[in-house]
Amino acid sequence: MARIGVITFPGTLDDVDALRAVRLAGAEPVSLWHKDADLRGVDAVVVPGGFSYGDYLRCGAIARFAPVMDEVIEAAGKGMPVLGICNGFQILAEAHLLPGALIRNDHQRFLCREQRLRVESVSTAWTGLFEQGEEITVPLKNGEGNFIASPEDVERLEGEGHVVFRYVGLNPNGSVNDIAGVRNARGNVVGLMPHPEHAVEPGFGPDSPTGPRTGTDGLRLFQSAISMLVGA
Repeated sequence: MARIGVITFPGTLDDVDALRAVRLAGAEPVSLWHKDADLRGVDAVVVPGGFSYGDYLRCGAIARFAPVMDEVIEAAGKGMPVLGICNGFQILAEAHLLPGALIRNDHQRFLCREQRLRVESVSTAWTGLFEQGEEITVPLKNGEGNFIASPEDVERLEGEGHVVFRYVGLNPNGSVNDIAGVRNARGNVVGLMPHPEHAVEPGFGPDSPTGPRTGTDGLRLFQSAISMLVGA
């Protein structure tokens, strides 16, 4: 059975939700602590959402220097699947595992809503079970989710197919080109601002065509990684 670690930093809010998502997807969830320079032999890592270290300085700027992140950076360089969700995306950007940066929402407000996304890249460790161009719905909740990058980096992201998710219907934070999530060149590291771990179980997810609170689109991100690991 694949083992997927979920890191907890001071201020992390969604680690328990991510651990549950891993378990529902069919892998063994493993709790990882920010102070420990040890990934405990996991096959993949999730850096979950929240407000690590109170978001002092910049979101993710302190967490990037936690001992566990040195291990994540090294493992990602060797091809380990790594998923950053919301604050986790911010941390991966601060660690230079992903391009760009996340700044304050253009409307200067925290926003929580069900968000439509379009899957732009299925050639990643976390999106292999989606269809190219498929639209999904997952919750979004952030105050600093505005993705920015230099014009050169945006051109490269678009030209090389490294945009993974794009906002549909509404750009909730002003992100350039409606970008909701990106990948590294290898495709093993993915970051997105919306929260797939909140759309993994009927009765607790967003609304879907089958009824209120029935959406489970987020589960496939975790199942995609498991499928890749098991098949490797």
